[in-house]
Amino acid sequence: MAPEDHEGATSLLQSFERRFLAARALPSFPWQSLEEKLREPSGSELLLAILQKTVKHPVCVQHLPSVKYARCFLSKLIKKVNDGQWLPGPGHIGEHRGPQLCQHEAVPTEPLDALYEALAEVLMAKESSQCHRSYLLPSGDSVTLSESTAIVSHGTTGLVTWDAALYLAEWAIKNPAAFTDRTVLELGSGAGLTGLAICKACYPRAFIFSDCHGQVLEQLRGNVLLNGFSLELYTPTDPSSPKVTVADLDWDEVTAAQLSAFQADVVIAADVLYCGEVTLSLVRVLKMLSACQRMNAPVVYVAYTIRSQDTGKLFITELERAGIYWEEVPPHAGQLFPYEEHSAIVILKLVLNGCHSVGR
Repeated sequence: MAPEDHEGATSLLQSFERRFLAARALPSFPWQSLEEKLREPSGSELLLAILQKTVKHPVCVQHLPSVKYARCFLSKLIKKVNDGQWLPGPGHIGEHRGPQLCQHEAVPTEPLDALYEALAEVLMAKESSQCHRSYLLPSGDSVTLSESTAIVSHGTTGLVTWDAALYLAEWAIKNPAAFTDRTVLELGSGAGLTGLAICKACYPRAFIFSDCHGQVLEQLRGNVLLNGFSLELYTPTDPSSPKVTVADLDWDEVTAAQLSAFQADVVIAADVLYCGEVTLSLVRVLKMLSACQRMNAPVVYVAYTIRSQDTGKLFITELERAGIYWEEVPPHAGQLFPYEEHSAIVILKLVLNGCHSVGR
C-alpha cells in the first residue's frame, strides 16, 4: 500500500472509530470515502479493521452505545458492501457479483460474514433507556459517559452532551496550563464530558462539577465514578489525581457564601445560554463570584453554540451592564472530538474583578 493510501485508510479508520464510540449521527460518517477505499485490493482488510475499531472496540465491548444505534450502524455498513458489490455475501464464495470482483477474484468472504455475526450479537442485546458515549483522548485514555437515549428526558436537556462541551474540552486539552494545579468550578456540568476531560488531561488540583436537576446530578455522580474518580477524596497513590466533588447548585438560589466556599481559580460553563432566563441567572452567579472573591476573582470560560443571531447577544449585553470584561478566545486548530464541523461555537474568556474596560 502506498504511503498516501495508508495515511488515507488510517484517517478513515480514526473517523469511524471516534464517531461510532461517540454515537454520532450515521449520516456524518465518511461513507463515500469508505466506498472508494473498499474498491481497492485492501478493501477486505479495511472492513475488518472498521469492525475492530467500532463494535469490537474494547471500549465499546465494555460500554456499548445504544443497541438501536449499533444495529443501524452495522445494517448500513452491510448495505454499503452489498450495494457496492465489492465483497461476496455469506455462502457466495467464489461467485463474482460485480465488475470489481473480476479484478480481484480471491476476495475473501470473512469480512461480510463477520459483519453478519456482529449484527446477530447486537440483535440479541437488550435496549436500555441509557447508552454510552466514549471520547478518545490524545493520551490514549478515554472519557466514557452514561447518557439518556432521549434528548429531553425527565424535563431536562442536561442528560446528554452538546457540541460546545466537546469544543471547550478540546480547547482545554490544547491549553492545559489554564487548569493545571488549579481549583475548577464547572457551572451546569450536565453529563460531565468537559470536566472529566479536564480532570484526565489537565491535572487540576480540584474539580467541582455542579448542576441542579436531581436526575442530572445522579447521572453526573455515576459518570465521575465510571471514569475512575472517587468523589470528595484524593487518591493517595496518584498525586496527579484531582479532588473531585459534585455540588447541587441552583443559580437562582445559591448564595455568595456558598460560591466563596469553593475558592475557585477557574470557572467554566458550556452550552448553558439556551434561553434568556437562564442567561440572566448565569450573569447573576458571575456577579456574585466577582463580589465574593474580589481579591482573587476566578477566570471564567463560557462556550456556546451560535444557533441564531440572538444567541449570545443577551449574555454580552448583560456582561457589559455588569462591568465584566470579556474577550473571544481565538479558534483552535485541529479537531479531537467528533462534533459537527459546521457548528459555530464561541468561547468567551471573562475577567470578574471589574477593573478592566468593558468589551473587546
